[in-house]
Amino acid sequence: MKYGYIKVAAAAPFVRVADCFYNIDRIEALVRRAVDQKVEVLGFPELSITGYTAGDLLLQPFLLEQAEEAVLELANRTADTDILFFVGMPLRAEEKLYNAAVGIQGGRILGAIPKTFLPNYREFQEKRWFSSSYELAYSTIEIGDQEVPIGHDLIFRHKDVGIGVEICEDMWAPITPGVRLSLHGAHIIFNLSASNENAGKNSYLRALISGLSSQAINGYVYSSCGHGESSTDLVYTGKAFIAENGTILKEMERFDLSEKLIVSDIDIARIRTERMLNSTFRTAATKYATEKLIVVPFDLSEQDDDYVMTRPVERNPFMPGTVDLEERSDEIFKIQVTGLMQRLRHLNNPKMVIGVSGGLDSTLALLVCCYACKVLGLSTRQIIGVTMPAEATSDRTKSNADKLMELLDIDSREIPISAAAMDHLRMIGHDSETQDTTYENAQARERTQILMDLANMEGGIVIGTGDLSELALGWCTYNGDHMSMYGVNASIPKTSVQMIVTQLAGQSDVSPELRKVLLDIVATPVSPELTSTSPEEGRITQRTEELIGPYEVHDFFIFHMIYSAYSPAKILYLAQNAFGDDYTKEQLKEWMKIFVKRFISQQFKRNCSPDGPKVGAVSLSPRGCWRMPSDASADMWLNEIDKF
Repeated sequence: MKYGYIKVAAAAPFVRVADCFYNIDRIEALVRRAVDQKVEVLGFPELSITGYTAGDLLLQPFLLEQAEEAVLELANRTADTDILFFVGMPLRAEEKLYNAAVGIQGGRILGAIPKTFLPNYREFQEKRWFSSSYELAYSTIEIGDQEVPIGHDLIFRHKDVGIGVEICEDMWAPITPGVRLSLHGAHIIFNLSASNENAGKNSYLRALISGLSSQAINGYVYSSCGHGESSTDLVYTGKAFIAENGTILKEMERFDLSEKLIVSDIDIARIRTERMLNSTFRTAATKYATEKLIVVPFDLSEQDDDYVMTRPVERNPFMPGTVDLEERSDEIFKIQVTGLMQRLRHLNNPKMVIGVSGGLDSTLALLVCCYACKVLGLSTRQIIGVTMPAEATSDRTKSNADKLMELLDIDSREIPISAAAMDHLRMIGHDSETQDTTYENAQARERTQILMDLANMEGGIVIGTGDLSELALGWCTYNGDHMSMYGVNASIPKTSVQMIVTQLAGQSDVSPELRKVLLDIVATPVSPELTSTSPEEGRITQRTEELIGPYEVHDFFIFHMIYSAYSPAKILYLAQNAFGDDYTKEQLKEWMKIFVKRFISQQFKRNCSPDGPKVGAVSLSPRGCWRMPSDASADMWLNEIDKF
């Protein structure tokens, strides 16, 4: 275990029906493969000791005796490993036969879990052979010379980590044993299965596993039997899934006649945090987690510093590679539009006043305004777009702003601010030549004053353009560009703004001229354009990412500090995995220091931020999504960054 991650695996070994010692040879081989990959907990298919399709042979005492000898030998053979693994076998107890999973670690059989729900419909007839776990009268069983706890109420535990087990049909029940165990503190559920192939079944199974892991806020490791099971009437192909809180992390290839092992890392720390944050889960646990479970201890060692993540780390967790980018961008855009439409309808469709800089944020906000007009049946001339050039405004951004407003057919106005800003600076005793923070903020506040006054004059509202990244970093001027009457981009990070504008540019109803402008805006360096150090025409000299670090890294920090609630060390560890080919460890540490200092110190700006729609997992609205005092200390976070 490292940074709260447990490396888990699901295996699909070769099997010979009713040949227990051949089967443990194949199981041992996969255990060894898993150990080589530093797997800590491993799951095998249902009845993997005997084969699931043994039929009435399962009622032969000889086969049952051989299965017991085989599992004891398997435990003995793997005594030199630390891995906890679960295999399936038939177990006799109380003159009944149970379809059971047994947990093995360090040469010992730690516990046995009988199947609770036995399918006895269509192609399945398990009640012909097995009894349900509900029929158990006792809580221990003798396996060889080992006394082993047995029951559906077992939970394997190491300190704060809990693991539960269910078997195949159990997961199809209306109230699953896995959900019940999760409410009692199991963070990972292993399912040992024998699910035959039917056309369309795998997609349903995938959705079921994803749903169960989301519903119970857990990790879910599923393994089903494969090559070697009888194909007399059914076909088994070997399939497996590893899921975490609704996300499929790894999936085994089907129809491949080979022994297979899939490995991934489950984030126990994240699961625990999500459960702590989720009031619904807490209430359900209080209501339904009332049984006294049998706790089975197991060992879990802290991994070395060279622990290697098997699970890929998304560089952009806001727009991960697992989602359809076009679909996600369209969804976010329509949430923005819907939020603005409701605000406009409430105010009886006022004019919209928006500062158009030729930059990314104002472009997306303007497109939202235009689409809202389209849906509401309003003229885009109801949108007043204002350019407010100053000394540092580049020809590139000014030209793109003008073209954009023309192509979108809005009411465009140009109000230069240089003279007013300089007058103001002289009035307060500033030399107006020193390009310091006061110099920059005077321009930002002058622009906001113009927009607010213009909105008053025109009977309109000011549409805010600032994004989530700027809000998190406090990279905005208090009571300047920080303020508006409705901020449509407030919960969208800078990297997502880039992606959404790019996607919008590619839509079929966008003219070539507009597409060209939009793509050039996306390619323009991010800059507030408040200072100028070069007379070179058209050059943007003030580049935000050169000052604070790349937005892709800051957006990564935002997601994992706010949504994932990770420690600084864990975030940096993940950042190294995500960005290590592009940035050094020292660069990442320095940028994280910048992020932490600014995030903690700039809360006062977020505490009085305007309304705006939440579009994704993260929002910094002080009205519910993020509440924090303005005078919190960043020292502990900074100290941990230094130690990393």
